[in-house]
Amino acid sequence: MFNKETEYALRSMVYIQAQNLKGRKPGVEEIAGATEAPRHFTAKILHRLARSGFLLSSKGKGGGFFIDREKPSVSILDVVKEVEGQKIFSGCVFGLKNCSNEHPCPLHSRYVSIRESLGEMLSTETILSLAMKYPAYQ
Repeated sequence: MFNKETEYALRSMVYIQAQNLKGRKPGVEEIAGATEAPRHFTAKILHRLARSGFLLSSKGKGGGFFIDREKPSVSILDVVKEVEGQKIFSGCVFGLKNCSNEHPCPLHSRYVSIRESLGEMLSTETILSLAMKYPAYQ
């Protein structure tokens, strides 16, 4: 459903949050291994998320990535929008530029409700809520 960058970003954020709950700050190598993502791509994604304010990092012994305790409730929607942009929530399932209620594609009416449901789900789930539900990262 999402592009690879978004999938890796979500997996990484959830893994980092789960480790932070244990008092740990994982590094790039650990995160890449745990999330089954390429190391170089993971590093690129993590640095992008850090520049965007979703993550913090510290260097040296005991360093690694962590989520600011002031922002533990980052929604999945926020991360998806940061990585993918708005197109998944406004674009045409057929990829048509002029798809609208006035000029719908063949799947327009059905896709509108799917897009709305997706937005609802992504806005109500958070990185923290997923970290607490995902046993593989516990």
